[in-house]
Amino acid sequence: MRLTILGGGGFRVPLVYRALLADALKGDPVVTEVALHDTDAGRLEAVAAVLAAQRERSGAELPVHASTDRADALDGAGMVFSAVRVGGMQGRVLDERIALDAGVLGQETVGAGGISYGLRTLPEALAAAQDIAEHAPDAWVVNFTNPAGLVTEAMAGVLGDRVVGICDSPVGLGRRAARALGLDPADVHIDYAGLNHLGWVRGLWSGGRDRLPELLADDRALESFEEGRLFGAEWIRAVGALPNEYLHYYYFAREALQAALESPRTRGEQLVEQQERFYAEAREHPAEAYGLWERTRLERERTYMADNRRASGGFERESEDLDGGGYEEVALAVMRAVARDAPTRLIVNTRARGALPGLGPDAVAELPCVVDGSGAHPVAAAPLSGHQEGLVHAVKAVERDVIEAVRSGSWGTALRAFATHPLVDSVGTARTLLEEYTRAFPELQRVLSRG
Repeated sequence: MRLTILGGGGFRVPLVYRALLADALKGDPVVTEVALHDTDAGRLEAVAAVLAAQRERSGAELPVHASTDRADALDGAGMVFSAVRVGGMQGRVLDERIALDAGVLGQETVGAGGISYGLRTLPEALAAAQDIAEHAPDAWVVNFTNPAGLVTEAMAGVLGDRVVGICDSPVGLGRRAARALGLDPADVHIDYAGLNHLGWVRGLWSGGRDRLPELLADDRALESFEEGRLFGAEWIRAVGALPNEYLHYYYFAREALQAALESPRTRGEQLVEQQERFYAEAREHPAEAYGLWERTRLERERTYMADNRRASGGFERESEDLDGGGYEEVALAVMRAVARDAPTRLIVNTRARGALPGLGPDAVAELPCVVDGSGAHPVAAAPLSGHQEGLVHAVKAVERDVIEAVRSGSWGTALRAFATHPLVDSVGTARTLLEEYTRAFPELQRVLSRG
């Protein structure tokens, strides 16, 4: 089967290829060819050099075809991974800086930055979905593109249930919580519910019983892993669930904003520096591309959510969280389950179909699902608690306004999306944000009309 990766020049692509090579060495791999698509030929060249080194080191055979022509890359694909970044890393920097200049949190998927990112990403994601429907009509799509839930919901309007969104945050949280209890994560079922970057672990089932109450009662165990340190045992017990790490921006909004304002560089600016150096050096020294990539990857992982960790007292990431095994592992698990019709329980973003009370059937939520040859089937979830439900519904309303603003070209709907987000504090601030983002991104001027 051909796997096409849209955004094939992206920095994380070697993680996917590494996992595919491991599959190939085991025999009977699902993927027999990889096609990379990117609009940036230089980035494609650098990533292709890393993949070539990985292939040589592994001894496996897995041919790679790179193209700047999306139709060419999609032709004959049985599976598509979508991981595009509209506006590149410099776009992320603008998302962050414009929000901070307006006095609100600057993060690429949460709040103002996430709305800007969504507004300019959806037209490209919808165009990609149309191309997939035309050139690879039988392909399944695994969406990495952020904001993942929002983009998945928009693409589902074109591709139906053949698109599944993924994120590594829920599985990472579940693993860390299981290890804190001395459990093997592979033997634990996670009860998780919410939206992408806005969800909670509400149960850790092992041996026929829920072990989460035991974890919540143990300060030492609870604060032995990253999310426990971010939120603190007292607040986690008050919530009665383990929050996804991105909820730090909601629960500790002032502290997170202050930490970001005090930082000399935004996260996007850090990554621009790291990745520009990698891509330039990899093109100049292709024989050294793999070592350059690995060094840059470790630096990226070590500095992940550094501002939030500093706002929570300062602590380093655990070594096991630096090894990868996130996005690519979830993506390949979805791919195997679908391609082999092998029912597998995974936490993914898909249409809720009524599985989460209070959300409509077409609303994309992040839920435990059974994934098989016919797609992702959400497992019925217990109702969210009052404040969880309030946050989920508020942010889902914003996501739907973003989709509607792109569909209709309505400036007013885009303004409402900014103004009603829980992390934007006034209509005046929302108007400033929309005007500044539109000025910074000419593509938004083509999408939105004041008329």
